[in-house]
Amino acid sequence: MSEHEEQLSTNAPAGDQKNIALLVHLSGIILGFIPSLIVYLIKQSEGPSWLLEQVKEALNFQITVLIAFIVCWVLAFVLIGALLMPLVWLTNLVLCIVAAVKVSNGASYRYPFALRLIK
Repeated sequence: MSEHEEQLSTNAPAGDQKNIALLVHLSGIILGFIPSLIVYLIKQSEGPSWLLEQVKEALNFQITVLIAFIVCWVLAFVLIGALLMPLVWLTNLVLCIVAAVKVSNGASYRYPFALRLIK
């Protein structure tokens, strides 16, 4: 076993943590920030962990998407928002799927456009 494989095996999250993180990232596509908020409120008392890091990442991104949709809705009155809304939805879809694939492999994922509101 190489040094890199040993490091991955010692830092790798448990199967349950990977499954919960996977569900949190994917559920953001349909349910927004609610699932990640629920898991965050449940897991925050357990202290720092890989799962809590991923849940905070998903929560921050879904809050960012919500803000983007609100801005698009306001801008829809000048027709720009109506054009941007599908783009925001598609970005949410693609990045949530990418995040789910990464965490299913046990890797951490940081969304590129997320506001870091929850630290």
